[in-house]
Amino acid sequence: MKPFPLAPNVLRHFYAGGERIAALRGTEPADHTPEEWLGAANTTFDGSRGLSSLPDGTLVRDALEADPEAFLGPDHAARFGSDPALLVKLLDAGQRLPVHFHPDRDFAARELGLAHGKTEAWLIVEADPGAAVWVGFTRDVSPDEVRGWMKAQDSEAMLGAMRELPVAAGEAIFVPAGAPHAIGSGILMVEVQEPTDLSVLLEWDGFELSEDEGHLDLGWDTALQALDRSAWSESRVGALRGPGPGRSLLPPEADGWFRAERVRRGDDLDPGFSILVGLAGDGSLGGEPFGRGSVLLVPFAAGSLTLEGDVEAIRCRPPAP
Repeated sequence: MKPFPLAPNVLRHFYAGGERIAALRGTEPADHTPEEWLGAANTTFDGSRGLSSLPDGTLVRDALEADPEAFLGPDHAARFGSDPALLVKLLDAGQRLPVHFHPDRDFAARELGLAHGKTEAWLIVEADPGAAVWVGFTRDVSPDEVRGWMKAQDSEAMLGAMRELPVAAGEAIFVPAGAPHAIGSGILMVEVQEPTDLSVLLEWDGFELSEDEGHLDLGWDTALQALDRSAWSESRVGALRGPGPGRSLLPPEADGWFRAERVRRGDDLDPGFSILVGLAGDGSLGGEPFGRGSVLLVPFAAGSLTLEGDVEAIRCRPPAP
């Protein structure tokens, strides 16, 4: 097997953005297309969209199901079957995203019957001067206070109670499930995450949303149980930042969920399923042209590979089996 080039798979969404993705991928921008799902084998929460295809039109999901060992490797397949345990996105925040959070695995299994929650990480590709994200509350917050913010749609109070983190290109932040967070405008990122579309939204005013779209059809009493209302100290939030050791972009805590590496010309890549996003340069991988704006799905059966040419990329991988 060789690496598979992936055609654009852009999704319309409730928030603005898409121009930076179009510029990277060499496509025409369209309104409210701020996400591209790369090599996706899972769908949006409503099941309507998201699946990626290989060049011959085969859905990635179906290819993995047909030969999980070749695509994912025998060790991964023994643990996860045909589930890649990974979703990779390009995300272009054309406006600040609403304050929200994601359920963890235990909650997702108990309340939704799913194998994954939505722990994620943000790998910053571009960021406007002054760009920022918010992660975690600065103090313990009561359920009544959260509900008060939601009822009033008090964005200022929500953000004021959270840790604001300036970000720049090349940085990375690991975001555990349950942590309240928001992504500021003017940021292009590669997002790696568990393969679900589970978001509980504390804000909806100013977006193409209603209150009823924010609780995963669980009702607020249940959905808010997944929120981490504890205080996040500066050191606790600081530990979420990458890069990590070696080529890793993420702190070691992320390895149990997914892995991400910055790779460059001449780097050797060990066998393993991965999604590679080209950020700069021009070259090839495993005989497949690869450079800025290219996205490759690399199956385990492609074996050991060397990145050729003047290329810089992000390599996204499932957790170590």
